[in-house]
Amino acid sequence: MRERAVRLVFEHQDEYGSQWAAITSVATKLGMTPETLRKWVRRAEIDEGRRPGLTTTERERLKELEKENKELRRANEILKAAAAFFGAELDRRPKK
Repeated sequence: MRERAVRLVFEHQDEYGSQWAAITSVATKLGMTPETLRKWVRRAEIDEGRRPGLTTTERERLKELEKENKELRRANEILKAAAAFFGAELDRRPKK
């Protein structure tokens, strides 16, 4: 439905005074809110290079990288704590 709605806006926006008018008309005909369709149109424009911004693929990749970064930071903290623990343990052993 999303692709069809966005395609209809792109195909018929020249028939209206503004893109918003086309969005409102198409949204009404499809029984959805104009704001939802407007967001879909903006996202499609970015994905197609018509508008600046991160594409859907880039946004997904960024989200994956942020998650991986968070996990690596957590693992790093665990390793630091383990190193400090074992380092302190070695310092406590009596020297011969």
